[in-house]
Amino acid sequence: MVKEQFRETDVAKKISHICFGMKSAEQMRQQAHIQVVSKNLYSQDTKHTPLSYGVLDHRMGTSEKDRPCLTCGKNLADCLGHYGYLDLELPCFHVGYFKAIIGILQMICKTCSSIMLTKEEKLQFMDQLKRPNLAYLQKRGLKKKISDKCRKRTICLNCAAFNGPVKKCGLLKIIHEKYKTTKKVVDPFVSEFMQSFDIAIEHNKVMEPLLTRAQENLNPLVVLNMFKRIPQEDIPLLLMNPEAGKPADLILTRLLVPPLCIRPSVVSDLKSGTNEDDLTMKLTEIIFLNDVIKKHRMTGAKTQMIMEDWDFLQLQCALYINSELSGIPLNMAPKKWTRGFVQRLKGKQGRFRGNLSGKRVDFSGRTVISPDPNLRIDEVAVPVHVAKILTYPERVNKANLELMRKLVRNGPEVHPGANFIQNRHTQMKRFLKYGNREKIAQELRFGDVVERHLIDGDIVLFNRQPSLHKLSIMAHIARVKPHRTFRFNECVCTPYNADFDGDEMNLHLPQTEEAKAEALVLMGTKANLVTPRNGEPLIAAIQDFLTGAYLLTLKDTFFERSKACQIVASILVGKDEKVRVSLPRPAIMKPMALWTGKQIFSMILKPSKECPVKANLRTKGKQYSGKGEDLCSNDSCEPVQQSPSRGQ
Repeated sequence: MVKEQFRETDVAKKISHICFGMKSAEQMRQQAHIQVVSKNLYSQDTKHTPLSYGVLDHRMGTSEKDRPCLTCGKNLADCLGHYGYLDLELPCFHVGYFKAIIGILQMICKTCSSIMLTKEEKLQFMDQLKRPNLAYLQKRGLKKKISDKCRKRTICLNCAAFNGPVKKCGLLKIIHEKYKTTKKVVDPFVSEFMQSFDIAIEHNKVMEPLLTRAQENLNPLVVLNMFKRIPQEDIPLLLMNPEAGKPADLILTRLLVPPLCIRPSVVSDLKSGTNEDDLTMKLTEIIFLNDVIKKHRMTGAKTQMIMEDWDFLQLQCALYINSELSGIPLNMAPKKWTRGFVQRLKGKQGRFRGNLSGKRVDFSGRTVISPDPNLRIDEVAVPVHVAKILTYPERVNKANLELMRKLVRNGPEVHPGANFIQNRHTQMKRFLKYGNREKIAQELRFGDVVERHLIDGDIVLFNRQPSLHKLSIMAHIARVKPHRTFRFNECVCTPYNADFDGDEMNLHLPQTEEAKAEALVLMGTKANLVTPRNGEPLIAAIQDFLTGAYLLTLKDTFFERSKACQIVASILVGKDEKVRVSLPRPAIMKPMALWTGKQIFSMILKPSKECPVKANLRTKGKQYSGKGEDLCSNDSCEPVQQSPSRGQ
């Protein structure tokens, strides 16, 4: 065949498991090729030359066609790119794991980092977690149970330290309300703290309402040290897989710098220089803030200044990952909106839906749909304009040689014709718009492949989006017709949920004989007349069909000859022109010939038998001088009826 079918290889491979997790700082370093340290993009001496150890260092791949990658030496088409990394001067909360960090902090002691459960509870939960084939919802339920038990306990069972509630406070800030309690305090340090407060209240009454509002700020550095101290045996109780990552990995101490090919620089002709990608600019800002914090720490600047820089660094790291953060303070809000990693992945234009799930395919067309009751339910009318573009690779053989020669002579402009021809030996393709088509047609040999236009009788797949169930895409037989819309019988509207108020539909032309056969047998409209949901007929007469049939067959509906002929002629529109129809004898003869609607409804539209008068004249050697009407008015004509009975 023209396109090989997919066949599995003989080597049997089985994927044991897939594991998602966080990268540790060490894993990031191992994956990366260079450490990025410079905030400048280009060297000062020569413009458009990326600076070594900068964000645009070509050891991370290339984004230009004429410059190879400095790591692997390959060009843009072959090099997948290489990662770099940059170290953060101070750790930051990962915006994607912020909820998870708060969740863990609520379950552990803020002094010794052990989980707030008794030994018996630990053993009980560990037994439940070790059950094989534990479902995701069951794991979620277990996590909620563990979290609820831990949050209710205020005194650590390991070190007897006092623990209050942990809450989010503003953007990327966590507070621990350590001294907020109404119960009798056991912690000696807290008791001492409370007693000193009592003395202070005696001297200053203003401090009394502030007593319960004493808070401990949990910055990323404090949280990181807490997470590092979590005992190894407690990690599974936090519903974390120790192989996939440790709690300390939830906090950023190092950032991966993505390859250049996913953040290319665009050279601008209007102004000197280049337009850099959002990710590149965000990385330069992060490196700049790193340098500022390092400088302030070395010069011994005020703690408040360093804390402000740290907050700004956290914000930039968060915007690098997700640029649609809410609750950013006005003084820190970015001037220009950028696209972070989350925005590149999610949504209709993102990587998954935009580039991976929804592929654009060849041999397909899309246009507006319109109704045509003269087509069969398994047919679709395809515009000539579309039929000239959609091609089917037909292999030349003894049976179709003359037809293929005719199609090659017609070429791409005349329908039915052909666009390309492929030689079986050389595998060379020739475009038939140019060259001597007559000569090419004569040189056709068995085994050559002619990419011919779509013609009547081809099997096509017809689809309307949104594809909600299997009947949203079915196989039809193509009929090439004039005009610019896809047309089909209104009976098939229900499975597609189509109406004709501007809907568009897709048409696909299968490229192999197997695909055509499979489509017709499994997806043909005649094989899908009923819905698999409950067996109801989906492809059936609807709306105007039923109304028309009802009005036509009413008891007191009579038509004179001209009207009866007009109705029959309208039924014949789109049928073969050579079809002849004989009207049955009228139901009422006097005072004028009248036919009932039921008579017209029950007529079989097939070539009528020859008029006996004409046959009789022919046998006598005389020439019939009639007008040659299709609807013979001779009373001696035998009517063509559905039932053997004469009357209606």
